[in-house]
Amino acid sequence: MRTKILSALYFLAALIFIFAQLRPFSLTDVISKALIILLLIVLFLVNAGRMETGAKRMIFLALLFSWLGDIALEMDNNKDLMFMVGLAFFLLAHIFYFMVFILTPGKGQPLKRLIMIILPVIIYGIFLVAFLYNDLGDMRLPVIIYAIVILSMLAGAISRIGKVNSASYYLVLAGAALFVLSDSMLAINKFSIAVPAASVLIMSTYVIGQFLIVLGFLRQSYVAPSGLIY
Repeated sequence: MRTKILSALYFLAALIFIFAQLRPFSLTDVISKALIILLLIVLFLVNAGRMETGAKRMIFLALLFSWLGDIALEMDNNKDLMFMVGLAFFLLAHIFYFMVFILTPGKGQPLKRLIMIILPVIIYGIFLVAFLYNDLGDMRLPVIIYAIVILSMLAGAISRIGKVNSASYYLVLAGAALFVLSDSMLAINKFSIAVPAASVLIMSTYVIGQFLIVLGFLRQSYVAPSGLIY
């Protein structure tokens, strides 16, 4: 019951924030934005009792830095500086997600097969950076570094294949992909061309992506070499 209530409040806070974007900036934007990931952190901690301490800590830190990034991006004073601060916080969030993904215990796919599976992610990253490259100006290096990190995070989610149960694997993979899509739209909208309904699309993919990652880890169980789930 608590999980359902927290999940409902999480998406309600997200909806309030999205609709708040349709009018001039107000304190409601900051409060509703701050509540979103805060509610997801509570939901995660309430349900993560049996999770390994290391994984629990890394997911908590990923969510914490996401929360700080959200708040930084909503600060109305010195937008350029706060964007860089927010970028740094989200960079740390992606690093912790990447770490918890690749440190998933178990025997995954052979390296050659894993590289082939990850190849579309690499191709996507190349096209994204190439598309943005001429519009980035002084932000070129930070954005390229950020792109490498977020795509590594997605590759890390892919690397869990064969190590965990299918429900956990696909939930986390879908969440990571949506997180990358959200960041991609944010970068395109900020540096290159206006994305139609940008605030709605960016926030929707971000909120659903974060929720799916957490849900996937809460449903995680491992696959033994024999193929048994434990």
